[in-house]
Amino acid sequence: MDQSSRYAALDLHEEDLIRDGQHILVAYKMKPKAGVGYLSAAAHFAAESSTGTNVEVSTTDDFTKGLDALVYFIDEASEDLRIAYPIDLFDRNMIDGRFMLVSFLTLAIGNNQGMGDIEHAKMIDFYVPPRVIQMFDGPAKGIADLWRILGRPVNEGGYIAGTIIKPKLGLRPEPFAEAAYQFWLGGDFIKNDEPQGNQVFAPIRKTLPLVYDAMKRAQDETGEAKLFSMNITADDHYEMCARADFALETFGPDADKLAFLVDGYVGGPGMVTTVRRQYPGQFLHYHRAGHGAVTSPNSRRGYTAFVLAKMSRLQGASGMHVGTMGHGKMEGEGEDKKIAYMIERDACEGPVYHQEWHGMKPTTPIISGGMNALRLPGFFENLGHGNIINTAGGGSYGHVDSPAAGARSLRQAYECWKAGADPVEWAREHHEFARAFVSFPADADALYPGWRKKLGVAA
Repeated sequence: MDQSSRYAALDLHEEDLIRDGQHILVAYKMKPKAGVGYLSAAAHFAAESSTGTNVEVSTTDDFTKGLDALVYFIDEASEDLRIAYPIDLFDRNMIDGRFMLVSFLTLAIGNNQGMGDIEHAKMIDFYVPPRVIQMFDGPAKGIADLWRILGRPVNEGGYIAGTIIKPKLGLRPEPFAEAAYQFWLGGDFIKNDEPQGNQVFAPIRKTLPLVYDAMKRAQDETGEAKLFSMNITADDHYEMCARADFALETFGPDADKLAFLVDGYVGGPGMVTTVRRQYPGQFLHYHRAGHGAVTSPNSRRGYTAFVLAKMSRLQGASGMHVGTMGHGKMEGEGEDKKIAYMIERDACEGPVYHQEWHGMKPTTPIISGGMNALRLPGFFENLGHGNIINTAGGGSYGHVDSPAAGARSLRQAYECWKAGADPVEWAREHHEFARAFVSFPADADALYPGWRKKLGVAA
C-alpha cells in the first residue's frame, strides 16, 4: 500500500522545521527492495516508525494524523532519506516528564529495520531541537572535573595518560593491583577492561581494596593524584548499584577519583541513565563494546558510530570511546574526528545536520585500541588538540622497561606534538619515548623510516 499521501510532505523545508523546533530530524541511507518505489518505501518506513501500519485502521483520527512522522526529503541516487518526527510522538518519563532515549530508538531505529520492502536503512545523523535537549540529562561531570583533581587548569588541561589493565582477563587480585600500581607510578588514569568484573578468581570485594591501596601508595610516591574507572556493568541495576556503592565505600575520601564504566551499547540506555541519575557525582565512562555489530561501515543497517556518540552525550556520558581515527587497531579513519567534535563542542557540523548543544556539558573523547606513544603525535595532529583521555593497554604494558615508563612515554608523545617537534629528534632527549621505538619496532619502521640510524644509541 502506497502511504506517501499521508506520510510524505516533500514541500516541507528543513530550515523551517529547525526554526520551529517541534521535530527531531533523522537522516538515513535507505534503499528499497527491487521493484518498490523509493517514495512509497520511504513513506512506509515513516509510517512504521510512528503512527502507521501496513493497512488503514478504523481507530485513526485527525489527532493521530498530527503525530505522523513525515518524509520531507529524498534523493534516490544518493539513498538520502530524511524524516521529521514530531516531538510529542515520543514517550516521556512519568515521574519528571523527561525524554527517554529508548523511545527515540524504538521509533527511529525500531521495526523499520526489519521491513520486507527495505533492502537496507542506516541512520547517519539526527538533529535535536532545543526543547528536547533541555529534557535529556546530559553529562553531570566532564574532563574539567578530572583536570581539577589532577591539579591542572580546568580549561585546556590537556592529555590524560591512561591504560587498561592487561591481560584483560586472568589476573587474580594481587597481580591486578600490582599492575595498577606499576602504571600509576607514571600515568594518570586506569580503567577496567570491559570483560573485567566479579570473576570467581578476582572477586570485587577482594580486588578493589587492593586497587585502592595501590592508588594510595602511587599517590604517596609520586605526589600526584590518580584516577580509576571501575566497570560496574551488569544485567540488573541492583547489581550495578551494589558494585558502585561498594566502590564508593572502599575509596572513601578518594571517591571523587573513581569513575564508573558501563558498557552502554550491550547494556542499553537504561544502564547508562541509571548510573547518570543514581551517581551524578561520578565521571560516567561510556564504553561501547559490541557497537561494531551495527555501526561498522560494512553494515548497511542500524546506525553509525557518530550517531552512537551523539546519543551518549544526550544520555549523560562524561566520557565516550570514539575510536582511534585510523591510528589504532580498530576500524576508523581520520574524518572520525567529527565524532569527537560533536560530543565536545557547543556547536558542530555533523554529516547532515548542524547541532547546537545550548550549553549542555561536553562529553570527553576517550581514545583506545592499539595506541602507543609512537602513534600519538599523528593522532593529535589529525584531531587538532590533546584534551582527551587515552587508555593505552599494550602501549603501556608493552613498553620494554615498565608500565610506568610506558605511561611516561605517552605523556612525552603529547609534549612532542604540543612542541611541534620531530618525534625522532624529540626521542634523543626523552628516554622513555626513545625506548618506545624499541618497544614497538613495527610501528617505528612504518611511521618513522630510518629511525634506527637517526636515533642510534639513544634508544
